[in-house]
Amino acid sequence: MSKLQKTLVLLKPCTLQRGLAGEIISLFEKKGLIIKGMKMMQLTDELLSEHYAHLSEKPFFGRVKAAMMTAPVVALCLEGVDAVDAVRALTGPTNGRLAPAGTIRGNYCVSFQENIVHASDSPETAAIELARFFKPEEIFEWRPAIFNWLYACDEF
Repeated sequence: MSKLQKTLVLLKPCTLQRGLAGEIISLFEKKGLIIKGMKMMQLTDELLSEHYAHLSEKPFFGRVKAAMMTAPVVALCLEGVDAVDAVRALTGPTNGRLAPAGTIRGNYCVSFQENIVHASDSPETAAIELARFFKPEEIFEWRPAIFNWLYACDEF
């Protein structure tokens, strides 16, 4: 039996600048992922330094942080069975030029950096990232009326 997971998605400034936020959110909803938390926020240098600490030695680190502060982001907490893998499959590879058609990045971008979304890469990372971007009271425990039509009874 699989387990319901929560994962983080950030709709990047390029997504908001291009007016794609609603369209991208609807793709996650159509997939069957449940929005458990959502907010718009302006990211700070401090938060981005923590979030992208694993890139701090890369030559493009400053550029990435600067790009992520050009406009607000929309932070989403999404839930579903194997949500981390489901979201990553839907978003596609980081480089939009290499992402297959049908994925979010394959359909909506041609950039490595301006690639529409950030998505957690593991359940462990998702837990850390969700705590970084959401207070506990900003994540809601609820089930939509259609929940029993998303999964077979032995899938969660």
